[in-house]
Amino acid sequence: MELKWLEDFLSLARTGSFSRSAVERHVTQPAFGRRIRALEGWLGVPLIDRSTYPTALTPEGQLFRETAQETVRLLYEGRDALRARTRPAARAVSVAALHTLALTVFPGWYRDIEARTGPLGSRLLPGDFHACVQALAEGSHDLLLTYHHPGVPIPLDPAAFPHRVIGRDSLVPVHRPGAAPADLPGLGYPADSFLGRVVAHSAKPMPAAHVNENAMAEALKFMALAGHGLAWLPESLVTRELAEGCLVAAGPGAALEIRLYRNAARRHPALDAVWQAAHALASEKG
Repeated sequence: MELKWLEDFLSLARTGSFSRSAVERHVTQPAFGRRIRALEGWLGVPLIDRSTYPTALTPEGQLFRETAQETVRLLYEGRDALRARTRPAARAVSVAALHTLALTVFPGWYRDIEARTGPLGSRLLPGDFHACVQALAEGSHDLLLTYHHPGVPIPLDPAAFPHRVIGRDSLVPVHRPGAAPADLPGLGYPADSFLGRVVAHSAKPMPAAHVNENAMAEALKFMALAGHGLAWLPESLVTRELAEGCLVAAGPGAALEIRLYRNAARRHPALDAVWQAAHALASEKG
């Protein structure tokens, strides 16, 4: 059983709508429905009467709602108490970052931030897009470092989660030299992943055959280097390989913004200092 299942159930009990709760919980509606069914499977009883609209709770769901509310409250109170006991004295911020950005952008960017703020601790969560958005939305992390493309909306309320553009990148089609791009199979991302959706929006046409699918751009990079096909990769991830000729670009790329999102509900001096420094750095770069 997972905590997010309880939070999903409480959201659905409040909204009476799978679609509205899916938006509130920053997941797709099918994924949200699977999580509700997983909770019902774990309990062994139906919680939701799906024959009515708005969606209603079954008698078992009504009984379980109070248990879920109390469980979630106690877990978060316990977490906050433990964090307060173990929180380091040094100022620190927590950042959820896409895998690629954690490798290529975060180290240098955070060095520039500390040049303005003085030494700061950091807690970095490298993850996929959905995990990182959820970490920010649920309040476990202060900041989100992510790509943005106009064809792939980010499901965050701008009032609750403001952002700054801190850099730019490009998603480029690359392959090992010596083969015609049209003859190469595709090295693809899952269709529901962030970069997968960017590629689907930007790449015309795409190779028909996909010999490898992986959510991590770093893994596809090594597949491309080994000659397995054509991959769309962040340019920052393959800058050296392109310069050395280990990989070649098969065409123009798709422009990406690098965005820093903040959870406006979280306030502490280190976070405020980083946010102000990020604004100053972005202004300098234009």
